[in-house]
Amino acid sequence: MTQLRSLERLLPPPNPHWVGNGFHVHHFFPGNGGPSQERMSPFLLLDYNSFADLPPSDLPRGVDVHPHRGFETVTIAYRGRIAHHDSAGNSGVIGEGDVQWMTAGSGVLHKEYHELDFTRRGGPFHMVQLWINLPAAHKMHAPRYQEIRSENMGRLPLNRGFAEVIAGSCAGIIGPASTFSPVHLLNLRMDADDRFEWALPSNYHVALLAISGKSVLQGDRELSQDHFALLGKDGEGILVESRMPNTTILLMAGEPIDEPIASYGPFVMNTQSEILQAFEDFHSGKFGTLQGE
Repeated sequence: MTQLRSLERLLPPPNPHWVGNGFHVHHFFPGNGGPSQERMSPFLLLDYNSFADLPPSDLPRGVDVHPHRGFETVTIAYRGRIAHHDSAGNSGVIGEGDVQWMTAGSGVLHKEYHELDFTRRGGPFHMVQLWINLPAAHKMHAPRYQEIRSENMGRLPLNRGFAEVIAGSCAGIIGPASTFSPVHLLNLRMDADDRFEWALPSNYHVALLAISGKSVLQGDRELSQDHFALLGKDGEGILVESRMPNTTILLMAGEPIDEPIASYGPFVMNTQSEILQAFEDFHSGKFGTLQGE
């Protein structure tokens, strides 16, 4: 019988702060009592915009042009519409259930904001952004962009709901996202009394974020909406049991990248000299150009 992992940490949502003028986020890690980047590797950062009903606006809402190098940004839209433009020539709009997966790689400028019609109309908004590290061998990969539609994700049936596979695989169901290291990213979209069981190697880091509803983890610990759970590395088993209809849980799992992390603002590399080089390349225009708002 597979040993269940312990529940190492259960965190309520930290006080929110603004990223730009469009994303009012709970920053779960690193910092704020959450796990370190090393403990969450290959995941570097988790920002969570909990459910909000936004008023109509004639002013753009979002984050204007800024650089990245050495990692990937993954934006998941649960409600609302998010637009993206970058200096590699990529652009797109995602809606409910869709994902934008941007590889900054060697360096890119991008901007992300509420899609114009959605801004003018207002309405429900709910999203997650993850930063995922790149192994040293791929940190200078050419920038790329994956727009992943909800209907193209893998689906593993549960009793009444399903597990939506964005990246990696689960029980033979493969997600459409292409990754540079082993990453499993799933939305558990559960009905009342649904049950999800899985086993991953004990060295993998595993965490869950409750997007909506209520569930029980590992047989005895309640996970409520907007809370974050970090599972231990003392077993392989993962058990999630829904206690409400319309329960959605983001499950993040991955093999740690056992390499040094040097980070400063929008750059994540392996050494401080690489961080200095990133700033030099950015200021000399090597990340390309992108017009702001």
